Amino acid sequence: MPLTRSDIRRTAEKYLARHPAERDALAGLITLLNGAGDPTDRATLPGHVTCSAVVIDREQRVLHIGHRNTGLLLTPGGHIEGDRTLLAAALREVCEETGLQARDLCLIPQFLGSPIDVDTHDIDANPSKGERPHQHFDFRYAFYLSSDEHPELALQDEEVDGAQWLELAKVRSSTLRNKLLAARAQGMDGKPEPVNACALIHDGAGRYLLHLRDHKPGLICQSGAFALLGGGRTHDDQSLEDTLLRELSEEVPELRLEDVRPYAVEADTSIDGLSVPVQVFAARWRGNAERLALHEGVLLRWFAPDELDRLRLSPATRDLIHRHAAENPPDTNQAAAPAVWDGGSQTVLNGIGVHLHLEDAEGRVLLGLRHPESKYAGDTWHYLAGRCEQESALACLVREAREEAGLVIDPADVELAHVVHVVDTPGSLPLMQLFFKASRWEGEPKVLEPDKCLTWKWWPRHELPDRIVSYTRTAIAAIAEGRPYSQLSW
Repeated sequence: MPLTRSDIRRTAEKYLARHPAERDALAGLITLLNGAGDPTDRATLPGHVTCSAVVIDREQRVLHIGHRNTGLLLTPGGHIEGDRTLLAAALREVCEETGLQARDLCLIPQFLGSPIDVDTHDIDANPSKGERPHQHFDFRYAFYLSSDEHPELALQDEEVDGAQWLELAKVRSSTLRNKLLAARAQGMDGKPEPVNACALIHDGAGRYLLHLRDHKPGLICQSGAFALLGGGRTHDDQSLEDTLLRELSEEVPELRLEDVRPYAVEADTSIDGLSVPVQVFAARWRGNAERLALHEGVLLRWFAPDELDRLRLSPATRDLIHRHAAENPPDTNQAAAPAVWDGGSQTVLNGIGVHLHLEDAEGRVLLGLRHPESKYAGDTWHYLAGRCEQESALACLVREAREEAGLVIDPADVELAHVVHVVDTPGSLPLMQLFFKASRWEGEPKVLEPDKCLTWKWWPRHELPDRIVSYTRTAIAAIAEGRPYSQLSW
């Protein structure tokens, strides 16, 4: 879809929100965008929109080219010609004028897909082309070279007379130069960094969760193919893990991952052909994918590595999964689980877990942050809990409270508050999770098993942490509402 006036106005307003002091200097641009003429048409006077590319190498030098018509040394750029976005126009121009390929460039974390600078400059009359004096409102987009080596340039001889790499302090445009120097002071160093994040989600038993994307060629990457969940960084994201968690909350809000850790940095390609470094996070989840509400894309499914050849899947993603599977073989120490009841008459075993629900005088709930290397729910908040051994549920609860947190509880002060019947994954052992509420106890929570729990904290029910075991969140809400039973993933 071609670029529209609304697209340009939206980009301009976002830019001015970041640089409010430039509103007066760009008053002509705002007038243009509020007018009747096509803001991208070179015949629109007294001015129109253009785009240019600011290409930065590892030595933090900026590519400039000599323009034959003007004799000026400028960053590559020009008019918009039916381009999909302003960034796409800048990218097309730099490729046409210098011979660079889109894959030779990547976005810069400080600017992402936003213009680094918008400048107004006067253009002299050109009688040979019938052009009167006018103005260009130039949207400038910054890119790094994606590789350490400089690609060979193939300059457009008709318009370009030589090329130079200039130090930041010698960049010809003063507004651009000031922004580049400020960016360097804030960490811009010429070295590509990941600007996307995705999740390599496995169940610990050899399966991987894949997302079938919508079939929208030209609009989304890997259109109509299976891919990992994730997306691009925004200016509001403080880290790439924030990027991942935000993307997951938008795409699959009910998904709660365990043991999220950086795994690898992979190379991808954007819809515009740019090189995209991607931070891949490995994470574990054992739920039923068909039960998740999916807000973007077509479906989520579990696949074993030997099924990947049957899917429309990028070779890079296929290789990534095979590599992770080879490095992380399934846990063969897990006890084999009987099949979930299928409607027949066979009795199926159910595991039993006990959980302690404590509320302080302010109504806050006690939760513990599990150790990152815990076999279950690492680096995630959870109730004080345990699995029953050869003992009653109450005896298990009293023992776990004493061993894990140093709390002394009298069984007479405990009542059953809620039950959650859960199946983590299809075919796995069903679990009957019992939640007991104690009205009295002795002691303050202490970390007595640091290999399992890092800290205890009292959480308001309406301000629970994002990283919390899903059925724990369900139980807290149900207990507050007085509901005795819930079930998940059936």
